[in-house]
Amino acid sequence: MKKLKQFIHDEKGSSLVFISISLVVLLAFVGLVVDFGKLYVIKTDLQKTANAAALSGAQELMNDAIKVEEIVGVILDEHDQQNNLEDTEINMEQDVTVFLSEEVPLFFSKIFGFTKIDVPVRAKAEIKTIGSAYGVVPLGIDESVELNYYESYTLKVGPKGQSGGNGNGNGNGNNFGSGFFGALDLGGRGASNYENNLRHGYDGVIKIGDIIETKTGNMAQPTIRPINERINSCNYDFELGGELPRDCSRIILVPVYRPLSSPGNQLKEVEVVGFAYFYIMDQENDKDTSITGMFIKHTGAGSINDDEDVDFGAYAIRLTD
Repeated sequence: MKKLKQFIHDEKGSSLVFISISLVVLLAFVGLVVDFGKLYVIKTDLQKTANAAALSGAQELMNDAIKVEEIVGVILDEHDQQNNLEDTEINMEQDVTVFLSEEVPLFFSKIFGFTKIDVPVRAKAEIKTIGSAYGVVPLGIDESVELNYYESYTLKVGPKGQSGGNGNGNGNGNNFGSGFFGALDLGGRGASNYENNLRHGYDGVIKIGDIIETKTGNMAQPTIRPINERINSCNYDFELGGELPRDCSRIILVPVYRPLSSPGNQLKEVEVVGFAYFYIMDQENDKDTSITGMFIKHTGAGSINDDEDVDFGAYAIRLTD
């Protein structure tokens, strides 16, 4: 009986030792879970910031490297991550990569000799030509017209004899007979639809390969009103220089098209082969129904076209890492 009591006492002692060790191990693993959960949250937040910085910086890849770095810095400041910037790799007109790293102190992992750990992330954003987009205006440019950026072009012509009419040396190639002045039908016919699309941009998607009908008629007032509104809403002047505001209402996205068969003496349909950005210059007078300006290299919203052979200076942005 005495031996049995001793055995039970010894067993209880062993159980207490085993339970104590198990609790220590369990607490250690719980601590590791807590520490790694903390690291996951920090890494996720850091990655989101890097993504935002890369995407924003990529908007300026057609501008200059200093501007790219400036925009990246602004985004990092907004997220209080400026001190975590390791490097920014910039390839103008191609891509930008942002490297961030944060030193994170550990608590429970100290049991295993780890007091802190570096959490690195990277985000790379590239620009490619636009393959589809919202906000396209109901005007276009023939693919046969050579685009010399920052030179004067007439995007929509007026009646012969009017400023910017068909005789302009840098016209849009719209010599397809009477009735066609360069306007396109997007999402329906009618002057009010044309005017709304010219003022706000078409709210549907236009993509490469789409077939679009042309719009006949000069569309005088439906052209003059929204164009003057766009001009008056952005006071930027290229002749004075300075940075062109990204949200300047004078910047419009237009389809580059291939003329299709023209029955009779009038172009009826065109096929979209790409996109271009056009900056509207001041009109000579408030009765001018032509639209004069210059093509610019610019980045904006849209889906990317991976066909490297199609490049008319309009670019979309995407993350690659």
